[in-house]
Amino acid sequence: MLHTPLWKRLIIWGICVLGMFYALPNLFYTRVETHNDAAKMVEAAGGVATPEQEAALAQWPGFLPSGLVNLGLDLRGGAHLLAEVKVADVYKSRIDAMWPDVRDALREVRDQVGNVRRQPSVPGVLRVSVEKPEAIAEAVKAVKALARPVVSLTGIGSNDIEVTAEGDAVVVQLSEAERVATDSRTIQQSLEIIRRRVDEVGTREPTIQRQGTDRILIQVPGIGSAAELKALIGTTAKLTFHPVVSSTTDAAANPGPRNLLLPSMDEKGLFYIVEETPVVTGEELVDAQPDFDQNSRPAVKFRFNPTGARAFGDYTANNIGSPFAIVLDDEVISAPVIQSHIPGGSGIITGNFSIEESTKLAVLLRAGALPAEMTFLEERTIGPELGQDSIDAGKVAALVAMVAVVLFMWASYGLFGVFANVALAINMALIFGALSMVGGTLTLPGIAGIVLTIGMAVDANVLVFERIREELRGLKNPARAIEIGYERALSAIIDANFTTFITAVVLFMVGAGPVRGFAITLGIGIITSVFTAVFVTRAIIEIWFAMRRPKTIVV
Repeated sequence: MLHTPLWKRLIIWGICVLGMFYALPNLFYTRVETHNDAAKMVEAAGGVATPEQEAALAQWPGFLPSGLVNLGLDLRGGAHLLAEVKVADVYKSRIDAMWPDVRDALREVRDQVGNVRRQPSVPGVLRVSVEKPEAIAEAVKAVKALARPVVSLTGIGSNDIEVTAEGDAVVVQLSEAERVATDSRTIQQSLEIIRRRVDEVGTREPTIQRQGTDRILIQVPGIGSAAELKALIGTTAKLTFHPVVSSTTDAAANPGPRNLLLPSMDEKGLFYIVEETPVVTGEELVDAQPDFDQNSRPAVKFRFNPTGARAFGDYTANNIGSPFAIVLDDEVISAPVIQSHIPGGSGIITGNFSIEESTKLAVLLRAGALPAEMTFLEERTIGPELGQDSIDAGKVAALVAMVAVVLFMWASYGLFGVFANVALAINMALIFGALSMVGGTLTLPGIAGIVLTIGMAVDANVLVFERIREELRGLKNPARAIEIGYERALSAIIDANFTTFITAVVLFMVGAGPVRGFAITLGIGIITSVFTAVFVTRAIIEIWFAMRRPKTIVV
């Protein structure tokens, strides 16, 4: 008998209503987008809304869903960058930072090795000469004690540094296993910092992902230009604290080995000679917030993590009365004299800041400094007009495809074709509802996936209807023919769509950017089209059959 249990019918129609409910905001895209932007700003402000924000919030009822299908770079317009990370810079920083530890380790065995001195060397290599070459083995042993296991799955059993002897010099450099692990950490850290910086300015659904061994793809819809995106990403906001050697007004002064000559940010013509190796860096910052100093001038309050707090506290305790430089992006913000021990790892940066500048600086410091310099190999700006053209072309393609399919199904199967067309409309709503629920991004290839789904969505109905025709030719009664038609067509429907779904999964796993967008819409479309063809179309037919009770049917 042609009958589906009540509970199953409730689930089928419940899914349809839920999908259309979540797809609804996309019919009022601009209004909902304005509402969502205002909601984010109000949330960031602690729940306090301005009159303009209240007006924006009123554009969409709060009890309705507000999830939208995000538009990709090729539809909204925006900026595209391909950046190469200079991972070798990190090797140099790591090795330079080891010099104090190496010096202290050799001091422990000074009786055997004598005095030690750092020698010039290529970047990423530390060379330290000892006064007594005959004790070089003892020096190597002392420095090897600083080695630590490599923290990575591929580096199990390896140490992070290689220590060798060359004449009267101890040579220290990163091991190959540590270089591989450092490369991975550097790219991962760069990805996270770029993502945080882009998120801070409120852009929608950026694509930030690794490509190859040392490259990062950055696509940000809605941003004005590639130059604007480069300025946002390239602003390093690198904060460091250095011991001050001296100050000078000579811009061409020789700072000496392992020292830096840095200009003052506030006092033009004044330069500071500081030690190259910082005491602490911005990488050890855990928080930075805009604040005011004791004179009510805009400033930035910062706080270190336990490691940075300990190093900062020890340095201030051992150097009371000495100046130290607060350096931001190779400029000395200030060089105060340490008056007392500063425990706790907290401090404040003062300067000639406006409130806007202090707020921006705090944002950049919270986002952190890029661990290595990046060079931009490829940059593109896609204007919103081109994106709108793509949307319009996609709409035309989808409309033409839908009209063609609707006419074909109506001409071929009559009333049953109309039922399939109703299910097709529900199918489209389910696709957009699913994309809205998961926060999916629609790209131009994604539109192609939807257009393809429109054609594929009726394939299952064609299989069912043709099977019903065969059963009717076998003199089956209408109810039995419909029931058998669905039962015997199901295996073919599952097999055909399952193989296509596997293709969509593979495209998603190995593809990138637009290919993934196509795979997502294709995969969701396959699931919804099978659901609507097997369950929704049958539910519609059952309702019609229960109302009309026809003795014969024409399919």
